[in-house]
Amino acid sequence: MNLKNSFSIFIKIIIGVISFWVIYSKFSSIPELKEQSITNLSHSATVVLLIFSLVLMPINWGIESYKWKSITSLVEPVSYSTALQSVFSGICVGNIAPGRAMEFLAKVFFFKSQNRPSITILHFINGMFQMLITVSVGMICVAAKLINQQGSNIIVYGTIVVGSLLILGFCWAITHVSFIQSKLSFLRWFKKMEAKDFVKLPEILIVKLILLSMARYMVFTFQFYLIYQAFSSDSDFISLFLSIAAYFVLTSLIPMISIIEPAIRAAIALFVFNTSPDSTLVVILASTFLWIINVVIPSIIGYIVILRKKMDIKSIHDF
Repeated sequence: MNLKNSFSIFIKIIIGVISFWVIYSKFSSIPELKEQSITNLSHSATVVLLIFSLVLMPINWGIESYKWKSITSLVEPVSYSTALQSVFSGICVGNIAPGRAMEFLAKVFFFKSQNRPSITILHFINGMFQMLITVSVGMICVAAKLINQQGSNIIVYGTIVVGSLLILGFCWAITHVSFIQSKLSFLRWFKKMEAKDFVKLPEILIVKLILLSMARYMVFTFQFYLIYQAFSSDSDFISLFLSIAAYFVLTSLIPMISIIEPAIRAAIALFVFNTSPDSTLVVILASTFLWIINVVIPSIIGYIVILRKKMDIKSIHDF
């Protein structure tokens, strides 16, 4: 075994150890999780609802992979299988840093080296489509909950203003990809890009990605609803939908630091659902199982893909 192969294996082991240490630390930081999970999983209805939610996982990431295939085709067409492997690998590596900031590092390795700078930018633009839907729906629901609970006040107006600015920012970025590319050329990783590499998203692709993002949003919202119902008897769908949408937007926008993430999520749960400790525990259980289904299981799949992937060591140095 030569030095290059040894270093590749070492990097893969490091990715696995760090990723799954982060996952384990999140589990161990919620002492009530194990006991409550065992208690609830003894009910067949809970298991059935969790299985239904699990079945939606490949649909969730299948839609995301199709989005990824669609947007990256502007630079380098790849098969759906390659896009799927790229996405799952990204999920695994994304565990390493807060806010999944390192997810793109794994995803770009499935593309030719000369295309990776442009693919990196498209990774973040693709994420903005999902954030656009999450923020749009979430801010409306946050405002609705605040108006219902407190009436029209500065918090409601502040929420609407912040949400509107974010939505405008996402829309601007989505329609000015080439401008963003040109302004990033001073960075070493993006110096490889030339004017011919700059991309502009066609209007039909923008509409397509928005519709796919909406479909994916409905899938993981329904997943959360199923899991929540598995641990609670709350049947008020409208109220629950408003709370789930508010929860998604706040957990998406507030920076998550791995060590204190459960505490942050608990605080958000208290705000968007209610102040009952029992209800908060239900939300923590639901969000944790949603995370297990949509992140932990795909991370395992992604790590298997990474182990089988031949890594380009020179490209690692380029970062």
